Amino acid sequence: MRRFLLPVLVLGVSLAAPQAQAATPPQQPEQGPGGRDYEVAEVIKRGVGTASAGTFVFHGSDTPAKPRPVVILLHSWGAVNPALYGGWIDHLARKGNLVLFPRFQDVNRSRPADATNLAETLIESALAELANDPNARPDRERVALIGHSAGVPLALNLAAGAGAGKVPAPKLIFGLMPGGIASNEKERGIMLRDLSAIDPQTLIITMSGDRDYLPADRASRLILQQASAVPANRKLFMRAGSDDHGFPAITATLASPGSPKADYDAAAIKLPPDPPRDPKQKNTWRWSADMALSGPQTILTQQLGNNGTDTLDYLAYWKTFDIAAEAAFAGKDAAALTRDPKFVDMGTWSDGWPVRRLSAQMPKVEGQEKKEEPGPRRRLNMAPPETKQGLSDFIGKLRS
Repeated sequence: MRRFLLPVLVLGVSLAAPQAQAATPPQQPEQGPGGRDYEVAEVIKRGVGTASAGTFVFHGSDTPAKPRPVVILLHSWGAVNPALYGGWIDHLARKGNLVLFPRFQDVNRSRPADATNLAETLIESALAELANDPNARPDRERVALIGHSAGVPLALNLAAGAGAGKVPAPKLIFGLMPGGIASNEKERGIMLRDLSAIDPQTLIITMSGDRDYLPADRASRLILQQASAVPANRKLFMRAGSDDHGFPAITATLASPGSPKADYDAAAIKLPPDPPRDPKQKNTWRWSADMALSGPQTILTQQLGNNGTDTLDYLAYWKTFDIAAEAAFAGKDAAALTRDPKFVDMGTWSDGWPVRRLSAQMPKVEGQEKKEEPGPRRRLNMAPPETKQGLSDFIGKLRS
């Protein structure tokens, strides 16, 4: 019996050894873009507006010497709790930004078609209320929009409507895994505004993950194409790649931008109550089917809550945004980003093997995709017809 068990035990140890000795992925950098060299240790968390129409506000506990850059995070459809993106919000706020998280959706009570106007109103009200706050100090000249899934078309719509003066024109739109775009008014989703109205100086970056890239790629191409006033050298089409060289593996899914952090739970951040409703005011609310979350939207929200903060957050999303925001606020274009090797670098596994890098491409300008007229094909046998016939006759005689 002992002789029989010994090989089994040896086999079990040998199978477990590779995982025990597997390379580990890189952690958050000590400093720089995406790094942990934070300006403050504590983040102020509060709500402005009302319980039914409110915005969560996050910024450092310090009193800044100059106005803070404004980062507006637009969540995916259904992910109304800032805790689902709490790790990223914490990073942004501790890096010195003023972070706004407008709750533009009341789950099962609001329609995607109304989300753009509601988000616009919430952001306008929040910036007005924070304008003279010495701790918030929003800088309306340095505004960046982060969108995830359905939040991406919302970000583009806000930028397209900036001319109305409600929301400042963003210098950067950073869209992760774009989705939720409706092609007509009867379809569930976000209808795009006229994106040709977006300021030509805007830097637009879209990024998809290689595990869910097909729908996100289609949405990215549509967005970049319709933002026609923005030149090609101010647009980037990016992709984050999965890498299973070590353990745990790096997996770029639709939910990978999630970085749950309980400190940012909406239940702990009180929004001001709604004012008493006038009993004489007629209730015009009516339920419609597109108010309910679809199956994929429900699953995505659950996955966001279960997604751990990892290398993709530190180096693909947080670091990339930090670098892009700095470039956008300085007036640089996408070409400057692609020349920086740090922009697409994802570090190395613990054994020194490089993690799969990000891809970043500027869309081709109109007409560049057109292929040149093909020249005449080269014939494999350049002999004239009569010579070919002679060779055939000669080969036939040899065979006979």
